[in-house]
Amino acid sequence: MAPKTRERILDVSLAMFNERGEPNVTTNHIADELEISPGNLYYHFRNKDDIVEHLFARYEDRIDKVLVVPDERLPTLEDIWLQLHAAFDVMWEYRFIYRDLVDLTQRNRKLRMHFTRILKRATESAVQILQGLVRAEIMRASRAEIEATATNVMLVATFWLNFNTVRGSGVEKHPEDLTEGIVQAMMLIAPFLRDAERLHIHTLAQAYRR
Repeated sequence: MAPKTRERILDVSLAMFNERGEPNVTTNHIADELEISPGNLYYHFRNKDDIVEHLFARYEDRIDKVLVVPDERLPTLEDIWLQLHAAFDVMWEYRFIYRDLVDLTQRNRKLRMHFTRILKRATESAVQILQGLVRAEIMRASRAEIEATATNVMLVATFWLNFNTVRGSGVEKHPEDLTEGIVQAMMLIAPFLRDAERLHIHTLAQAYRR
């Protein structure tokens, strides 16, 4: 029964953090939502930071599975679309991390170190894919341009949820609205593509927005 309660605490905490924002949720709120005593909750987790760290570990495991590069063939534009789509899905599922990213990483050194590792790996993955597109003669770009573009893709992806919320008058968007974030990231690559591939990416973007 204990493992089941532990997982329920994490599931409910994730839902509440996503809905209300992590700073606005206390362990008492979580216990009340689960209809358990605070003491029962503390039996499984020391405090709220402990819950956050376990949720972050879940997120880290999910995002690590997304950051893969084809190893038996050269990448295609579709590979980038699929990776961005999968990454944004994970970001939406754990959106409280991105909404409160600066606060969480400033107050928790462990999370800051792990998120830095994630950003580093994600950027390296993007660089490898872009280099593969160059080798496949799908795009033309220098090493410096590739590295800058990969960094800009990470910048858009990391802060898209907050940007999208702010420009929507403070209303958090639905997951399908993240489509625009994926398109914006892809448009960073468009200027480096050959004419045929640039046309292809615009066609994909139009279809994706429907």
